[in-house]
This record gives sequence, structure tokens and C-alpha cells, in this order.
Amino acid sequence: MGCQNCVVANQPEQPIEFKEFYYQARFVTGLIFFPTVCVLGMIGNILGIIVMCQKQMRSSTNIYLLSLAISDCIKILSDVLYFLVILLSEVDPSTGNKALGFVYPYAHYIFNASLCVSAWLTVSVAFERYIYVCHPTRVKRLCSISRAKTISTTVFVIMMVFSVPYAMRYKTIEVLQNTTQSISYDLHLTDLWANETFAKTFNWLHYFVRSIIPLFLLIILNTCILYGIRRCRLGRRKHRITVMLIVIIIVFLICIVPDAIMSTCLGLGYYEENYLARGIREITDLLLLINTGVNFIIYCIFNTIFWRNFQELFCPCCITPGFYIEDSNVRRLSLIARGSLRMNGNRRSINDDKLLTEV
Repeated sequence: MGCQNCVVANQPEQPIEFKEFYYQARFVTGLIFFPTVCVLGMIGNILGIIVMCQKQMRSSTNIYLLSLAISDCIKILSDVLYFLVILLSEVDPSTGNKALGFVYPYAHYIFNASLCVSAWLTVSVAFERYIYVCHPTRVKRLCSISRAKTISTTVFVIMMVFSVPYAMRYKTIEVLQNTTQSISYDLHLTDLWANETFAKTFNWLHYFVRSIIPLFLLIILNTCILYGIRRCRLGRRKHRITVMLIVIIIVFLICIVPDAIMSTCLGLGYYEENYLARGIREITDLLLLINTGVNFIIYCIFNTIFWRNFQELFCPCCITPGFYIEDSNVRRLSLIARGSLRMNGNRRSINDDKLLTEV
């Protein structure tokens, strides 16, 4: 059987140690957890997008949350492709091998780019919340809808362009098997990524931008927010926001840090590594998917305006009477504590009160 541009498979394969671990990890994550988290995450994000597109939900905060949901959907779609490839590999190994060879390089780019976008949109939401809590007199000037659209679009464009080298990481090679004289497909690093200096430098730079810097900023911003909430003295109601901030930090740490350690501290890649590293990658990628699936929910579950509109759209019988009255009174106390009512007059304070309901 002839083949042009083929590589003859006469070189020794990888050591088979941990090979069973890798295939078990790929089976459990790729065929059990990935589809489950993808379905739930996609449903949650799509419902969130529908709610955020309602006219009464137009605000700067919701623009960030809408952009975050779109980014999360893109990430989930890349994981759906991975699930389909793994499923094909189990049902029809030959077709699954071919699909892996041609889909993986592009899915790898989408995977990394969408994670960058989500990380910096998360930072944008945290920064805006910091302004709401710690600098309420600057909310109207700094937290406009047009500014939120500009920042969200800029984050998408910059992070997608910044991650382009990942689209050039792998090339698909046709491999001629000596024993069966059949053709299979394998992924090799391109010449660009075979350059150790470039690979190490870009990996460090990318993971600083994607994980380390956003994590550092989130810790600082959330610390300032907690301090600002304490000064507002909102009583029991402040615990809802406090819990949200703690959950955001914990989920981000658990889901992002293991992947960052693998790529930066240990300098490990993806498909080209040994079976142990690839098996661990299956687990860290699942954590990243979980973060993508729950990230939007973590923000929105504490947003009373969002849940009110969600109930009006999908479950009108669940609306609680007097829901808004109690919540707006609490936020009005926050404004009084910050001195906004005295500084801005009755009309301005009403507008600020509506803005603070988004926090």
C-alpha cells in the first residue's frame, strides 16, 4: 500500500508504563464526566444568555456576564468535540484515530484561547464589583454599558490573537504501520514548537496571562471588596456576597492551579508527553471544564435581579412577593453608609441604588 508524506512506524513506541492509567483516565473523564458536565454547563450558560439578553437586564455587569457565558459556551463546544473523538475511538478506532488527528490541533487552540478570555472576563467582573462596593460615587462614570462592551470585545480579540501559536502547535502525520501496512494518524510538534526555547518561553508567558496574573488580581480585588463590605455594615445580607467571593477564589484555585503547575512549574505539554502526564492532563482538563461550567452560575446565583428575570421567563409561579423591596432596602443602607445619598441628592441616589442591585 503506497503513501505519500508518510512516516514509517519503525521507531520504538513510548514506554508502556502508566498506559493503562492513561486509557482509564481518558475513558472515565472523556466518556462519563465530560458529556455530563458539558450538557449541564451548556444548558446553564444558554439559559443565562437568554436571561441576559432581556431588555430589563441591560447593565454593564450583565454585559460582562453575557460575554463570560459566550466564552464558556465556546470552551464547552471544544470539549464536546473531544468527547465525540473519544467516543469514536471506542466505537470505531480507525475513524476515531483519524478524527483525533484532524480535530485536536484546532480544538487545542479553541481550548486555550477560550480559557484566556474567561479568565480576564472574570477579572473584569471582579474589578467592576470592586468599584461598586469601594467607590460607589464613580460607578456612573466608570461602569457604563458602552465601556463594558468595549472591554469585553477587547478581551476577546486580544486573547484570541495572543493564543494563535497554539493553533500551530501540532501537525497531523500519516504513519505507515509495518506490520499491517495500514495508515494511522499521529500528532507531532511543528518545527516552531519543537524549538525548546520558544516552547518554554511561550508556555510560561501564556500561563502567566491565563492563570497566575488573573489569580493574583482576583485575590487582591476580592480582599478589597471584603474590606469594603465590612465598612458598609450590612449585617446578615453581606454573607451572601462574602460566600460568593470565597467560592469564586476556591473554585478558581482548585480548577486552574493544577493545570498551571503542569505547564509552568513542571514544563509538561499535552499529547506529546508520556502516558502518566497525559493521564493527569485528562483530570486537569476536567477541572478546567468544571470551572467553565459553574463559573457563570457562581456569579448569577447571587444576583437577585438575574434570578427574578429567570423566574419570570421560565417559572413565573416561583416568584416570591416582596422580593425586591427587602433587597433594595439593604442596598440603600449600603449607600447611606458610603455617604452617596448625602452627596448626590434623591434622584442620583435612586439611580445608584438601581446600579448597586447588580452587585
